[in-house]
Amino acid sequence: MFSVPHLLLAGLAAMVAGAVNALAGGGTLLTFPALLGLGLPAVAANVTNTVALCPGYVGGALAQRNDLRGQRARLWRVIPAGAVGGVAGGWLLLVTGEKVFRELVPFLILAASLLLAVQGPVRAWLVRRLGDAHGAGLERSAWLPVTVAAVYGGYFGAGLSVIVLAALGLTMNDSLTRLNALKQVISLSVNVAAAIFFLFSGQVVWPVAAVMAVGALCGGALGGKLAGRIGPATLRWTIVGIGVVVAAVYFIRS
Repeated sequence: MFSVPHLLLAGLAAMVAGAVNALAGGGTLLTFPALLGLGLPAVAANVTNTVALCPGYVGGALAQRNDLRGQRARLWRVIPAGAVGGVAGGWLLLVTGEKVFRELVPFLILAASLLLAVQGPVRAWLVRRLGDAHGAGLERSAWLPVTVAAVYGGYFGAGLSVIVLAALGLTMNDSLTRLNALKQVISLSVNVAAAIFFLFSGQVVWPVAAVMAVGALCGGALGGKLAGRIGPATLRWTIVGIGVVVAAVYFIRS
């Protein structure tokens, strides 16, 4: 049973993560270690984190719905791919179990930190790449890299947006704004599918998840208001630094 201070700490971490996700991304690098610090087993912490932060992705997708106009055919291809990959990643998490996942935790946190660190270069590369012509056949195959990215998202999730955006840039020729909107919907499909799958896993710590869900929603709204006042690059590098330190601590403990 978790005490009120523990629940408040989880809610605060989720609120900060919600704001961070709205501004720069990488909120999972804050909430997942926080849940481990509260004493949750690694798999339960990851599952609870996925379920709790899921509502925040709805706001992100709705905020960019205008940029989805004219992309219905793409949505029919990538949303199922994201959902299937999310469930596959969630299944893989539960099958591999606590021991394997705990051993992978420092590597996953470090990988997520590195993905967040290269977000800027990835975006710059996409801007150059999208100036080139892509064939229609290549776009029709976008579901494949999206599925691979979604499996990672269902298994752990931090840094998913960078992978998805890169996958879309490789296979589609469009503006970065429209691809970013598509990325938001894919991330939503991955996390909703994984969260629904996890509902029946028996691993969700519901009191913590409920408090975190409220915190994430409040944080997302706060992040939207702070947009433009806090430099995303500064925030991103702060989260990267925290992630690297956390990964180092877990490497030492291992």
